[in-house]
Amino acid sequence: MRLYHASTIRIEKPDVLHSRDKLDFGRGFYLTRIREQAVRYAERFTRRGLEAFINEYEFDEEAPGFVIKSFPMYDEEWLDYVALCRKGLPTEQVYDAVAGGVANDKVFNTVDLYFAGIITKDEALGRLKHEKPNHQMCILNGQMLDHHLHFIKAERI
Repeated sequence: MRLYHASTIRIEKPDVLHSRDKLDFGRGFYLTRIREQAVRYAERFTRRGLEAFINEYEFDEEAPGFVIKSFPMYDEEWLDYVALCRKGLPTEQVYDAVAGGVANDKVFNTVDLYFAGIITKDEALGRLKHEKPNHQMCILNGQMLDHHLHFIKAERI
């Protein structure tokens, strides 16, 4: 599977150490299969006067011995998982990679209202069911990165 990562630098050898904590799927290396989504993210850097690159990779989906969790929709399982990760709390299951929808602006607002206790979980899920998930993948396991994610090229935006 072809995957993309937007950055201010070329990343030929990604790692999980340089990731921020408390993101949607935890601390790891984030990518998307949607190139246009990566370009839009990279444009955030250029608007601030920074260089921006789209790093392109090939991912071996068959990665034997590794566990990949996929969230095909914004549902209760996705919301609960994101809630734990954003709070920096451990999840029940340990995965090597997680894929699912990005909490974009509209989704992020709903999730934030839920986290703040302003709306209930049912209200949040009611709003989210109308949203079509885009895509993000977070590789959480450094060995998976080393053996199953292969750098192809970096394009300056």
